[in-house]
Amino acid sequence: MNYKKIIKSRKTRFFILKLLNFIPDKPMIKLQYRIKTGRKLNLKDPKRYTEKLQWYKLYYRDNLMKKCVDKFEVRDYIKNKGLENILNPIYGIYERPEEIDFDRLPNKFVMKSTLGGGGNEVIICLDKSSLNKDEVISKMKSWLNNKNFGGREWVYYENSKPARIIIENFLDSNKLEGGLIDYKFFCFNGKVDYLYVIADRDLGKDIGLGIYTKDFVKTENLRADEKPLKRDIKKPENYEKMIEYAEILSKDFPHVRVDFYNIKGKINFGELTFFDGSGYMNFKPDNFDYKMGQNFNLEN
Repeated sequence: MNYKKIIKSRKTRFFILKLLNFIPDKPMIKLQYRIKTGRKLNLKDPKRYTEKLQWYKLYYRDNLMKKCVDKFEVRDYIKNKGLENILNPIYGIYERPEEIDFDRLPNKFVMKSTLGGGGNEVIICLDKSSLNKDEVISKMKSWLNNKNFGGREWVYYENSKPARIIIENFLDSNKLEGGLIDYKFFCFNGKVDYLYVIADRDLGKDIGLGIYTKDFVKTENLRADEKPLKRDIKKPENYEKMIEYAEILSKDFPHVRVDFYNIKGKINFGELTFFDGSGYMNFKPDNFDYKMGQNFNLEN
């Protein structure tokens, strides 16, 4: 069922989910998995990657995960791993958007909710002089009033820190070369397995997504809900360093996706994500879901 075609407004979909918040996590996750993938969820003996992600949501609890999904708090985690050099500079962290002094900001910058996900709670300013500040402040207020109950990812709605506004340095890129290319490393028990390479991003609307092996070989596997990456992406010269950093940052968890940008050899940290796509996606061919699940060890 393509529920997004039935209910086109994202705001309406989140409103419905908020109304259904009284339903406990386990039955709600089973229902969402069935609606979004067309399959019955197997939690007793999960084999698929997408099934194991649902088990991970329900039964694995580590408070460090809550720190790591917060876009500001995770910076301490990165520093403690000795990787402060890959952190993108920030201009401020704010509990209320009205506190922002726009006059002190550079001409280009990026505003995000610290607990936002999926690239939805992001505003990219390319020219401060044309920014509608009242509109932007109103939008950011709506972010802070939202609780992320969508995929029942406990790391967001049980987070001890409230959502705040973080303002980051704008990472420039060449649109003709694919724009800001995103390297998303899927790590299991501290080892990289596969990665997504994402280019030609139109924020919140469109991307080109390719699935690569650890050796940076593009596979024939696809995400059924995303457009395939058609652009030929060259392997970054310091790719092995990206692998090294991803494995350092992932070794504390059974599974995490570690995201980087790489601009002219400068590696920049993106985020840590524990539940890619909330686990509600299909792959083509379908057996890649099982292949991705093979190294996701839930026994311990």
